[in-house]
Amino acid sequence: MVLASLLVVALSYLLGSIPSGYLLMRVFRKQDIRTIGSGNIGATNVLRSGAKGLGAATFLLDMLKGCAAVWLGGVLATLMAPTAQMRNFQALAALCAVLGHMLPVWLGFRGGKGVATGFGVFLVAAPPAALAAITVFFIVLALSRYVSLASILGAASFPVFAWFLVKGDRPPFFLAVQAIVALLVIVKHHQNIRRLLSGTESRFGARKTA
Repeated sequence: MVLASLLVVALSYLLGSIPSGYLLMRVFRKQDIRTIGSGNIGATNVLRSGAKGLGAATFLLDMLKGCAAVWLGGVLATLMAPTAQMRNFQALAALCAVLGHMLPVWLGFRGGKGVATGFGVFLVAAPPAALAAITVFFIVLALSRYVSLASILGAASFPVFAWFLVKGDRPPFFLAVQAIVALLVIVKHHQNIRRLLSGTESRFGARKTA
């Protein structure tokens, strides 16, 4: 089980650390997204750079790498630790994938805020809760046009939805990771929170620092 856990940690982190937005902007626009706008490598900053298609692709790829990490964690659990609780391995994969996105070794540990990857990991590990949380995201975004506020409230709502909607075995580690990932996403938005409180945060559609 130790070997399986180490493989899940390593592979999930490496999957999560693939800097989709950075690579897409480098390949298709010959630009370093870290020098544009907020400097963030996530979908919102790519979108605000004027590359709408690349912004959508960044969100999709960041989400899919989270899905892949948790799926792989489940496969490794089945093959290498069949007596272990699969949800614990899925939770471990989810946490490591999100940390990989936020702290990618390839970019000096300066990554994104984990919204798309966080959605991806829980779309596999806790689908009903993930879909409910992304619904909160879109409702808040539609009402406020603040991507940051939508991301924060969507992340905060996820553990609540998971508590009520996730059925079956719910080991403590699985529950803890849900809260930890949500907290990590919120903490990564600390600068946005300051701007929201001061009234200087830019709304969706404005080309200002996110």
